[in-house]
Amino acid sequence: MRAVIAGLGNMGRSHALAYHAHPDAEIVGLVNRSDVALPDELANYPRFKTFEEALALKPDLVCIATYSDSHAEYAIAAMEAGADVFIEKPLATTLADAKRVVACAEKRGRKLVVGYILRHHPSWQRLIAEARDLGGPYVFRMNLNQQSVGPTWDTHKALMQTTSPIVDCGVHYVDVMCQITDSAPIRVSGMGLRLSDELPTDMYNYGQLQVWFADGSIGWYEAGWGPMMSETASFVKDVVSPNGSVSITDGNKGASDDVDGHTKVGGLLVHKQDGDTLINLPDEPDHQALCDAEQAFMLDAIANDTDLSRHVSDAVQSLHICLAADESIRINRPVDLGAFQ
Repeated sequence: MRAVIAGLGNMGRSHALAYHAHPDAEIVGLVNRSDVALPDELANYPRFKTFEEALALKPDLVCIATYSDSHAEYAIAAMEAGADVFIEKPLATTLADAKRVVACAEKRGRKLVVGYILRHHPSWQRLIAEARDLGGPYVFRMNLNQQSVGPTWDTHKALMQTTSPIVDCGVHYVDVMCQITDSAPIRVSGMGLRLSDELPTDMYNYGQLQVWFADGSIGWYEAGWGPMMSETASFVKDVVSPNGSVSITDGNKGASDDVDGHTKVGGLLVHKQDGDTLINLPDEPDHQALCDAEQAFMLDAIANDTDLSRHVSDAVQSLHICLAADESIRINRPVDLGAFQ
């Protein structure tokens, strides 16, 4: 499987390393607008400044890990050129563009996988299973605040030229909520604040969303980026039901801009009225192992012609919720999802 990887930031490098190590993948090109240092394993692959140059190689598979404002354009171009596509989240920066990408995949008969890394993490899948076992309706309490400085803050500022934290990161955790409740989201509200003069005037680096589901479940998610952010309670993950709750135990870990820490659960505390159970989760996969798993899933889906329609519709749904929350922040009122298309 001849693969091109576009975007060589943190995620792109990790996905490239995954293809490098996979026996069914052959990297034919790496794309990045600027020169960046690469690990030794990737040093000898052909490198291109533009996506068009690499696409001219007619790859079988394109991995898109660029800034989110180019996701839709690159994905559609790749599929129209005959490639299957792995695309980092978010799928697009607007719901209309996300639907265009999905429509293109359906029309061209291409495989489309969105990078929802927590779907490949055994500890997060255990959290989902334990929560579903309790039964709903649910209260979801989740956040990911990052005290980013230096190069990480520079990356966050670049992302926030087009995409807020509650959209960029929120899709992961809203997707977890949706997997647990398996109920239609109906309404969203949000609030946010710009805490730095280094950002565009219409952007905010702290945001919180609230979502209501048809089964009565409710949830909140908050995300903040920047050197001003507190690391106290920066990684809360609680699910509460009438029959108890499930919480991660690694919730106040510090080093909030460490990418490996963003997926680590440590353990789960399952609370029921007749007592608590602590589930230890040793030997959790690190960030690279999770990227390896994502690309193994992508390659397997191509090889076995896996039906990815539910995967894609789930990705659109979580993006829909987060974009509606972003809209709510901008218009200062709740948004009904049926009316926000």
